[in-house]
Amino acid sequence: MTEPNELYEDDAYRYFKEAYEKQTKGQVEEAIELYRKSLEILPTAEAFTFLGWAYSFQGRYEEAIEECRRAIDIDPDYGNPYNDIGSYLIELSRFEEAIPWLEKATRAERYDAYCYPYFNLGKVYEKKGDWMRALVNYRKALEFKSDYKLAQQGSHRIQAYLN
Repeated sequence: MTEPNELYEDDAYRYFKEAYEKQTKGQVEEAIELYRKSLEILPTAEAFTFLGWAYSFQGRYEEAIEECRRAIDIDPDYGNPYNDIGSYLIELSRFEEAIPWLEKATRAERYDAYCYPYFNLGKVYEKKGDWMRALVNYRKALEFKSDYKLAQQGSHRIQAYLN
């Protein structure tokens, strides 16, 4: 017999998965409602992070940051919300504020995509005119994902500046 908690978890996951599918199809409003339903049943770091991501599609960066902070409260080892906060701060041209968040993402224990915070650090340092740090971070991103086109382009761009 299925335990009640398992049923709740299944429902929460079903809403989360449906929200993600809607979001990838550009149906952001529908995705937001489904992420919220998932969170009502079972608050998870993933659902808060992805709700923030949906808000970012609407340019609602401050709200996106708040959702990521909620994710971190639930699971401080989950790397995605740290990187996402950093990327939202970049969108808001708050480069200095982005750096510590991106650095935390590079050290997160539970994260599959370390290439992204390193790439974002490269973007920040490039915006600041710190070519060497930008290059180091773009190259570090490529160590994690050698075919990452944006990191390749960033690395080539910085090498051209330095020549």
